[in-house]
Amino acid sequence: MRQQRIRPEFVESAPRQLSEGVIYISDRFRTALHKCCCGCGQEVVTPLNPAGWSYQREGGTVTFKPSIGNWSFPCKSHYLIVRNEIVWARGMTDRQIATVKARDARDKQKYINQCNKSKSTDELLLRRAAPNSEHSLLFRLGALLNGWWSK
Repeated sequence: MRQQRIRPEFVESAPRQLSEGVIYISDRFRTALHKCCCGCGQEVVTPLNPAGWSYQREGGTVTFKPSIGNWSFPCKSHYLIVRNEIVWARGMTDRQIATVKARDARDKQKYINQCNKSKSTDELLLRRAAPNSEHSLLFRLGALLNGWWSK
């Protein structure tokens, strides 16, 4: 049965069984799960990150962005969640779906590259901040006494 509303439930981790009409949101694991709103019973996973989805809490309601396109499911359902309401979007052609999937793949790769770049930068800063094993104990002691080792 096609859903018109969905109720958010904030959880630590996903339950074993998903209930119809409930979206389970785990901030800890940055993921939301729900059964497809078309009623087909498929489980929909929406990763919460800049390359996936985001949600906004408004009182007891949630709004997800962007739309949810279940194009790998036989139903190919497409909808938005706006303040717990399911707003059904028009269907898309296979060509339109391929275009959206390609854009999503580019966005995901860009996000991964940014994360890796940030991680590399963090590691470089940590190496610079850590005492260099090449420096002798005498050098470090002298630097410490001169007050510039921590600079």
